[in-house]
Amino acid sequence: MIETAVICVVALAASMITVFSGFGLGTLLLPVFAIFFPTPIAVAMTALVHFGNNLTKFALFGRWADKTVLRRFGLPAFLASFVGARVLVSLADDPPIATYRLFGIEHEVTRIGVAVGILIVVFAAWETIPRLARIAFDPRYLPVGGGLSGFFGGLSGHQGALRSAFLVRSGLSKEAFIGTGVVIACAVDAARLFEYGRDMDFGPIRERWLLVAGAVVSAAAGAVLAARVLPRVSMNAIRRLVTVMLFIIGVLLIAGLV
Repeated sequence: MIETAVICVVALAASMITVFSGFGLGTLLLPVFAIFFPTPIAVAMTALVHFGNNLTKFALFGRWADKTVLRRFGLPAFLASFVGARVLVSLADDPPIATYRLFGIEHEVTRIGVAVGILIVVFAAWETIPRLARIAFDPRYLPVGGGLSGFFGGLSGHQGALRSAFLVRSGLSKEAFIGTGVVIACAVDAARLFEYGRDMDFGPIRERWLLVAGAVVSAAAGAVLAARVLPRVSMNAIRRLVTVMLFIIGVLLIAGLV
């Protein structure tokens, strides 16, 4: 079906882009899932693909994770992700806050659509605007940063920008920075998937397991291809295009149009 082809292509391209850009895989993939599925299901599907992709990275880089940072940042992130995921589940069944008709079609504005749409816009800006992307926090705030990163990771999967902002000044080597981030991302993904699964109806996901599996494989293939293809591509042009697309999707979610 058309959504399978679109999602797999985007997963492959997004995975390639994330190797060299400041974007996270979830940041790019969630808006596409949201076009074809209700927002809570889109978040859960993105989490599955994100988790599968992170498990591959865990196998490659997990041994370099810094245990001290995992304790001070990763543990609060893991615990807070349950809270963020619970907020998502609680909003999933809320009635629409507004309805309207456009071109003869009725659209619903929902709290979860508004919340996720705002997060997409905010974190797209954070990961794109150079001044925001360079923000870094003092290491003494690691527990606070872990809690914030985990909460937003549980709510919508957008944790990479905050995590990087707090870890970049932690004195980690390049290997430790990558390994620590991967371990934390895996923990948050596992926690939020567990919380989603407690109350969320995963029936639509089970019915489309081939789509999710295809997206996981496509993302893995994208990471492998990235080193060979993207060094010859202008990343500035890609980042500008992706930023525009993210802002458009975020606004459409807020307006209830997707």
